[in-house]
Amino acid sequence: MPRLLPRSLCMLAFIAATVSCFSADRVVFTRIGPTASTLFISNADGSAERPLTQPDSLNYSPAWSPKGDWITFTSERAGPANLFRMHPDGSDLERLTADAAYDDQAAFSPDGGQIVFVSTRAEGFANLWVLDLASRKSRALTTGKGGDFRPAWSPDGRWIAFSSDRDSSLPTAKNRWERLQLVDIYLIHPDGSGLRHISQHGDFCGSPKWTPDSKNVVTYCMSAQDTWTDRTKMLRSYADDAANQVYSIDIATSSMVAITTGPGVKLAPSVLSKGNVAYMRGDGARIEIVSADGKTGPSGADLAANPVAWSPDGRHVVYCRTAFRPNSGPVHQWSRNPDFDLYATTEMPAYDRTGTRLAVSNIVPGGLTSLVVIDGSQPAHAILERKDLILAPQWSPDSKQIVVGVGAFTAFLDFAAGTKTPIDRVNGGAQVAILNADGTGFRFLTSGHNNNGFAAFSPDGSHIVYRTAGSDGEGLRIMNLADGSVTALTDQYDNFPLWSPRGDQIAFVRNIAGDFEVMTIQPDGKAVTQLTHTHGNEAHLAWSPDGERILFTSSRMGFKDETLYTGSPQPYGEIFVMNLDGTHAEQLTDDQWEEGAPAWQPHPTASESANPTAQK
Repeated sequence: MPRLLPRSLCMLAFIAATVSCFSADRVVFTRIGPTASTLFISNADGSAERPLTQPDSLNYSPAWSPKGDWITFTSERAGPANLFRMHPDGSDLERLTADAAYDDQAAFSPDGGQIVFVSTRAEGFANLWVLDLASRKSRALTTGKGGDFRPAWSPDGRWIAFSSDRDSSLPTAKNRWERLQLVDIYLIHPDGSGLRHISQHGDFCGSPKWTPDSKNVVTYCMSAQDTWTDRTKMLRSYADDAANQVYSIDIATSSMVAITTGPGVKLAPSVLSKGNVAYMRGDGARIEIVSADGKTGPSGADLAANPVAWSPDGRHVVYCRTAFRPNSGPVHQWSRNPDFDLYATTEMPAYDRTGTRLAVSNIVPGGLTSLVVIDGSQPAHAILERKDLILAPQWSPDSKQIVVGVGAFTAFLDFAAGTKTPIDRVNGGAQVAILNADGTGFRFLTSGHNNNGFAAFSPDGSHIVYRTAGSDGEGLRIMNLADGSVTALTDQYDNFPLWSPRGDQIAFVRNIAGDFEVMTIQPDGKAVTQLTHTHGNEAHLAWSPDGERILFTSSRMGFKDETLYTGSPQPYGEIFVMNLDGTHAEQLTDDQWEEGAPAWQPHPTASESANPTAQK
């Protein structure tokens, strides 16, 4: 079952408030994505580099106007992702959209008067919209539940090319839980007529760009499986033998011709003024810009895979450099619902019953894993450190103990474990452990060869529920902490169990015919109820303190971009909330990043709020 691979490893210092002003529900969750993304401009060879945006926000997806006098880009500086523009010298910064939805991936019309872009403003899915720059009025160009990405206007103004996964069933990647992104190249007239696809369905072709005569589209293509294999390599580095090519597609005949050769993962092609093609290439642990004459431009480990923008004359490039800042506090996130105050932080946070203490896993790939506790009496401090994995802490009702999964398993961290063979859920094994809140008294509660984890206390603290998988059976188990006896609750592919604060139900996630759905069950095994019915992945649950609602992560909104650009291995990143019976599911986040593992903060009492975890 999916979980999040950490990219930004933060020690947490949460923001608390007094009871008198504690109105919004505060939720902390894990987010995979950069903490900052800065736009830079340089000469084509990488010389004379200078920043265009400040390094304290997320800025990406630059695009030049046809005359070269404007650069549009996406920024999250004002909350949601919106479109901005500025001159190439950074002057006259102007916000173009102010919608609460996700707006991204802008491209100019040939006359510079309109912009086609990606937006979720209709039904939450990534569709194409057109913005008239003079009137600032927008209209929908495409509709549907599939994602449309990376539009490009033909030089003659007759067509808009774009990539789309609208015909994809989101199959899984080699028996893993991640979903493959199958993408075709489509054409549509600017008035919304004439929709057709010109690439062969079943694999992946993305980021179309037009040749100057408007007769061909240039795109990068790869196999469907490589959309996952290369995505996960981008979280670390590319394999030496990884390769794909850039192709030219004749829009009249749909015939394809490879225009590049050789190794390297090639992304984001650009057609320069004379018809020559430039692109981005990933080799080793860095990405570099390759110009039409084969020379390299800007490069480095912090050069984002987000597409580079070439000036119309081919003399300059605009691109992103990203930062993943460790040891920072939680970052406040925009929320679609102002009644929820959202913060992104480190791995799988969990509150104690008072709402003033937080436990998180601090995972450093290849190094130590620590269990960190933050409270108002002292700075964030590790109470447990191990060379194996420590995952998914949960507090006892009296806030004196923590249960956590511990083991040498790699399935959640080492994506190579599933690239060639079906995933082994045991994968080295794991056990449920318990320790005191100060780190003393560590001991294992489970044993054997199974993979045991994701434990949670009953409201009275007398039992825990956890998941197990292996030769000794699979499903959910309930353990009596007084005598260590274990009762089988379920016998299916179940995960992420969490006891309701009321004690009458246990929420969990079940694999049903390849889809992961949110379920509830009574502690006696009765009244199994399916709450969600979505194709894809639902996971990572959190009850509201009153037991009335459930937070969860869902892939139901699909991809918002070609995923090689986001560093996310799956369309698994929106936080939702719903009633305990599954009704009124509401989306809280709306961005391109992978998000999960929400924790719902109980409202502190007056005495607890007098000693907050941290101050704003």
